Amino acid sequence: MDTQTVSADLPEDICLLDNEQCQKKAAIKIQSWWRGNMVRRTLLHAALRAWVIQCWWRSMQAKMLEQRRRLALKLYTCQEWAVVKVQAQVRMWQARRRFLQARQAACIIQSHWRWHASQTRGLIRGRYEVRASRLELDIEILMT
Repeated sequence: MDTQTVSADLPEDICLLDNEQCQKKAAIKIQSWWRGNMVRRTLLHAALRAWVIQCWWRSMQAKMLEQRRRLALKLYTCQEWAVVKVQAQVRMWQARRRFLQARQAACIIQSHWRWHASQTRGLIRGRYEVRASRLELDIEILMT
């Protein structure tokens, strides 16, 4: 048997060459293993950092969305309160207008009733008119 057939039958881990070449091969294997570990560790750290950044960004997006939602809700409630206040003012104006009309009608009815009452009593006869700025009186007292 020659050395080539023996070296072909042996696994690669066993070195039949001189000691220096075996050490170089072992050093290269150790270095490649170490570099692989370092690359995997670096990739792991990079992935973890990216994951942390993604989690932070998602939480910031959720906060911004919540702020926008609250702002929209606040704007909506302000608009609703403004509408309610306008409606209340209009209803108050309508009620006041109806009240003033009713009061004016009551004043007219009272003045007519007083005129009628003074005419039918017989003791005091007179007439009066209420105008915008003055009162005109014409009283005649009869003694019987």
